[in-house]
Amino acid sequence: MTELPDFLDYWPSVRGRTRRLLPLIPGDRLEWVPSPGRWSLGDTVRHLASIERWMYAENLQGRPTRYPGHGRELADGLDAVIAYHDRCHDESMVLFRSLTPGQWRGRALTPAGTSISAWKWARAMVEHEAHHRGQVYFLLGLLGVATPPIFGLTEAEVLDRSTGA
Repeated sequence: MTELPDFLDYWPSVRGRTRRLLPLIPGDRLEWVPSPGRWSLGDTVRHLASIERWMYAENLQGRPTRYPGHGRELADGLDAVIAYHDRCHDESMVLFRSLTPGQWRGRALTPAGTSISAWKWARAMVEHEAHHRGQVYFLLGLLGVATPPIFGLTEAEVLDRSTGA
C-alpha cells in the first residue's frame, strides 16, 4: 500500500469492517467494562474515531496530533457514538484525499517525535484499526452478541472446506 490511490480505496473497506459491528453493540452495554481500568466498547469506538481524525489525519497533513482522548464527553449514547465515529471518518477521508503525491511520499511526525514515511504511518493506522476491531469482537463475544465473520466464513466453515482436514 505504497501508492496513495491504493490507500484511498483500501482504508474505507478496512474501516467499513469495523463500522458494521457498531449497530450490534447493545446500547445498555456501551459503557460496560469487563474489569476495572479496562475500556468499554464506547471507549474503543470513540478512540478509533478520535485517533483517525485527530492523530493520523493531522500528522499526514504535516500537523501535530490533537487527539482529544476517548471519553464520554466526545459522544454519549450509542447513536451519538456512531455519529461521532462516522463524522470523524468522513472528515479524515477529506483530509486523506487532499494529500498530494509529495506528501504521501514524504515524512510524517508521530506523537512520539519519530519521523516516518507518510505511507508507513497510514499503514500503521490500518494495523491499529485491526487491533481495536479485535477488541470489539472480543467484547461483543463476552456480551453474547453474535458477530459476522470478518471475511465471509467462520473458522468452522474454513475447516469444513479445507482439504486434508
